[in-house]
Amino acid sequence: MTRSRAGSRPTMRDVAAAAGVGLKTVSRVVNGESGVTPATAERVRAAIAELGFRRNDSARLLRTGRTASVALLLEDLGDPFSSALSRAVEEVARARDCLLFAGSSAEDPRRERELALAFCARRVDGLLIVPAGDDHRYLLPETASGTPAVFLDRPGAGIDADAVLSDNAVGARAGVRHLIRHGHRRIGFVGDLPQIHTSTERLRGYREAMAEAGLPADERWIATGPTDRATVARAVARLTDGPDAVTALLTGNNRITLAALHHLPTGAGRPALVGFDDLELADLLAPGLTVVAQDPAGLGTTAARLLFDRIDGDRGPARRIEVPTRLIARGSGETPPAAG
Repeated sequence: MTRSRAGSRPTMRDVAAAAGVGLKTVSRVVNGESGVTPATAERVRAAIAELGFRRNDSARLLRTGRTASVALLLEDLGDPFSSALSRAVEEVARARDCLLFAGSSAEDPRRERELALAFCARRVDGLLIVPAGDDHRYLLPETASGTPAVFLDRPGAGIDADAVLSDNAVGARAGVRHLIRHGHRRIGFVGDLPQIHTSTERLRGYREAMAEAGLPADERWIATGPTDRATVARAVARLTDGPDAVTALLTGNNRITLAALHHLPTGAGRPALVGFDDLELADLLAPGLTVVAQDPAGLGTTAARLLFDRIDGDRGPARRIEVPTRLIARGSGETPPAAG
């Protein structure tokens, strides 16, 4: 079988020569088009395998204006929530014969912008973004030129774009109502930075559930700010100690929950706990961790399908879709207040 010259990539012409067919026949086989007999197609595929031919997708860009690739920007690729979300997006992209590029912003707005624009420079067909920044006007030239963007987990800012979010306020209300049903009246909230959309919405749900039950949402029972372990430890100590101590906590995300678990009082006075976000091995704790679980796979699937609708030409108004959460009772949120 004829081979391409050393040091060069095999071309369609090399495949055509090796298979004894015309260039158009090779093109039809490579692009999955009809009009080629099974025997001829098999001969072409054998030549492709023998030569190690790979289609040059830059030609597709010139022909169709698309690269058959999309990009996903996450906070941290190693986070379990991000991993589940990414896997769901990848499954949708794969079903569309599309390549997925992914990167982490590390909650750095400047890094988010650099990555997003780098992906756009490589002509991805669309962007999926879990935003770190609070100003996304830098994407306006890209969306105006036809690259759609869909935001995940938090809405974009300064841009009219699709957003697929968890139903954060509803989930937080469910968590607080659960604690109230188990006898708690002094319930604390430990949340993320107040300017973050998810933190704001979860605090809103907490306040609404307390008001609905006729209970005060005492500002002394609320702590929002950085989620490093030392800061959370100080917040937990303040909320669970002294005459104004709470008997239960709603923690605003999985990082806060993990930090709180290291610093909660032990013994009979241990507060009840409901965490927002599920944790791996949460059912193996003693007691098991009660959580308001998000649906990262549902978020990823919904956002990816919406993005491909936009890529396919949907020019309707920007959409905001909220994916339901669910409360999983495992024990930590079902303990009653300590006597007295």
